[in-house]
Amino acid sequence: MRGSGARVEAPRPFGARPKGRRGAVLKKSRFFRRGVAFSVLSYFGYEAYLLISRTSVVFADAQVDEVLDQADYLYGSGETEKLCHLLDQHKNSENAEVLWRLARALRDLAQLSHTPAEKKKKLTYEALDYAKKALEKDPSCFSVHKWYAICISDVGDYEGIKTKIANAFVIKDHFQKAIELNPKDATSLHLMGIWCYTFAEMPWYQRRIAAVLFSTPPSSTYEEVKSFEPNFYSKNLLFLGKTYLKLNNRKMALLWLMKAKERVSHTEEDKQVQKEAVELLNSI
Repeated sequence: MRGSGARVEAPRPFGARPKGRRGAVLKKSRFFRRGVAFSVLSYFGYEAYLLISRTSVVFADAQVDEVLDQADYLYGSGETEKLCHLLDQHKNSENAEVLWRLARALRDLAQLSHTPAEKKKKLTYEALDYAKKALEKDPSCFSVHKWYAICISDVGDYEGIKTKIANAFVIKDHFQKAIELNPKDATSLHLMGIWCYTFAEMPWYQRRIAAVLFSTPPSSTYEEVKSFEPNFYSKNLLFLGKTYLKLNNRKMALLWLMKAKERVSHTEEDKQVQKEAVELLNSI
């Protein structure tokens, strides 16, 4: 009624929000329900994410295992070029087992006689890059240390005698680390023996360079070489024969050189070893 002073509220349109305390309660209720619904969805979404993540990891691991199996089969079969093609598809891998195998494959490709000289050099440096990356990913893997040392040694052939001698301690450290991580790995033992032989045979002018570079130059003896005798590898047999020749032990030299000569050849390197063994036998 006009002039009564009483306030008359206009009818609230349908769907309009209620005002006052009741409206606030309803508003909070809706937010609560929405929050619960969001939390439930978030929970199930997170669980689904975890499940998918775990499945992806398992799938990725299975893929890596399959690649490694294929790589090891091709390596054992001497299929160097096919092996490089396979592993090149995974060159961006974060897995050290893949990376050191790629370094080995590139290095082996560089060693093939029909690989052009310029490509040999490129492959040698690429092999070192992948070996270094593998070392960064997993320094607890003995094969990583072994192939990193081999690749450093190969690069030294392109960078001169000063670099090769300067790298000698690094190479030895990684061979020793590989042996420490796997004392039964015959290849690491053989390579440590080669390192000892190389520095036992170092000519005087190289010793002079080494003396300038280091207060204590890298050195070894032929007696130390004899401690590395795993009878598993043609080149190992050859170097044992050469070591005994240096020690003037003709009988033992003949024994190991004959073993190197008679060993069945599987690779191009085996054939080169046989050829050198025959030449040494003929010179005795």
